Amino acid sequence: MANGWAPDGAVQDQIDDTVKDAVLRARVMMPAGEGSDECDDCGEEIPAARRAALPGTRTCVVCQSKRDASIRQVGINRRGSKDSQLR
Repeated sequence: MANGWAPDGAVQDQIDDTVKDAVLRARVMMPAGEGSDECDDCGEEIPAARRAALPGTRTCVVCQSKRDASIRQVGINRRGSKDSQLR
């Protein structure tokens, strides 16, 4: 059941859009191109299992974790209430 002017199913549409955006973002962040045997950041060898699991990877797990921690999550506020738009 939708609230106010929103049609039935609007909440599920918002959830679907949020999941779709997250999947697209994850695909963009996947490594592409030729991989490396050594980490671009620290120079340590990248384990063969990591290279097999993520073809195109150029960083070790530790350095990639540091990179991932520095990424800010920015998204669209899909909640429809006025209060959420003011935050």
